[in-house]
Amino acid sequence: MGFRVSKRIIRFSALAGLVLLWLGLTFVKHEGTTSVNHYIVDSVKTGIASVAGIQEDKVEGEAAKEEEKERLDAEHAAEQGISQEDPMSEEARKLLEDNSKVRATFVTLVRNSELAQMSNSIRQVEDRFNSKFHYPWVFLNDEPFTEEFKSVVKELISGDVEFGIIPEEHWSYPDWINQEKAAAAREQMAKDNIIYGGSESYRHMCRYESGFFWRHPLLDNYDWYWRVEPDIKLHCDIDYDVFQWMRDNDKEYGFTISIHEYKETIPTLWKTTKEFIKEHPEYVDKNNMRAFISDDKGKSYNLCHFWSNFEIASLNFWRSEAYRAYFDHLDHAGGFFYERWGDAPVHSIAAALFLPKDKIHYFEDIGYFHNPFNNCPIDSEVYEKGKCNCNQDYDFTFQGYSCGNKYFEVNKMTKPDGWERFIRT
Repeated sequence: MGFRVSKRIIRFSALAGLVLLWLGLTFVKHEGTTSVNHYIVDSVKTGIASVAGIQEDKVEGEAAKEEEKERLDAEHAAEQGISQEDPMSEEARKLLEDNSKVRATFVTLVRNSELAQMSNSIRQVEDRFNSKFHYPWVFLNDEPFTEEFKSVVKELISGDVEFGIIPEEHWSYPDWINQEKAAAAREQMAKDNIIYGGSESYRHMCRYESGFFWRHPLLDNYDWYWRVEPDIKLHCDIDYDVFQWMRDNDKEYGFTISIHEYKETIPTLWKTTKEFIKEHPEYVDKNNMRAFISDDKGKSYNLCHFWSNFEIASLNFWRSEAYRAYFDHLDHAGGFFYERWGDAPVHSIAAALFLPKDKIHYFEDIGYFHNPFNNCPIDSEVYEKGKCNCNQDYDFTFQGYSCGNKYFEVNKMTKPDGWERFIRT
């Protein structure tokens, strides 16, 4: 580090120079004042020496402390590449603030015909949460959005809004699928009255949500997402940034409702999953939550899954090597079309096996409704704090068809007071 002279030294030196010049002119013809002249000059030199720190005796006190502080501040500023003389520009300050904000968005797969139902959902999300945080929203569709749809939702959302078209290859049959076999499977499931059993578009949706939504270019700039579907309700105020909370608390998957899957829709999903695990045991986390999805140490699937119409999660988990490989294995097995594999059990199995269990979070405080189930906080303190507006007797968490009780037990969580009333004898 080179020698640095502070502004105070420069000012003192300039003043001293003027004094010397005046003395020289004033006393040059008066020999009787020579001794005074020498005295003043010596005094000035001594003052300069003491301030500059070149005097033999080290100067202490406030002046020295001030100079040391200036030196350290200048060094720190130089290391950071910041000019000490110029304040941070507004542009630089804004960039710093933007970089500190979580890169997150809402994401919705929706049709133009669902505008009214979607508008209801947006109002719920904005009123309860996003009017305070202004996160952006990405809408995806397998056909172009109408101008009416775009203009209406833009008026309702406080953040930026983007609209994307799903690539055809992500909403169609891959080459390895026998479409005649797939059609026959749909026909049989429709005869068996299996929910969405005869729907072709539902299968494309489940495959897309499982393996492709997170690959859409509009999501490339984000790390987190909150999935929102048409006609949902939020029962409680959310006064904290849920995305920042997820990041700061090292969580990767958040849910509100867990439930059992229809066994008839996924007859070979677990068998196909076990084949993948046998080939890639390295992807299974040693602190996994397998006990949530299997009651016999992995021999069979107990059908428990997180209801994926609500997800607050890390996009980077789906982008991971483990999940990509898992999805590709499932996709080539054909179960999205030959059976009716849903994205909810696929996401849930992957999260339970490939993530440490402490990275999965149940949002007890987010009151949520998607027909026909509610997550309504039964803890009175949580209910009151969130200004919730739902009937606690309708909470689904500890009811028989829910997997909430299983989740609490596996994670050794304390159940809220009053949960026993949901047990049916």
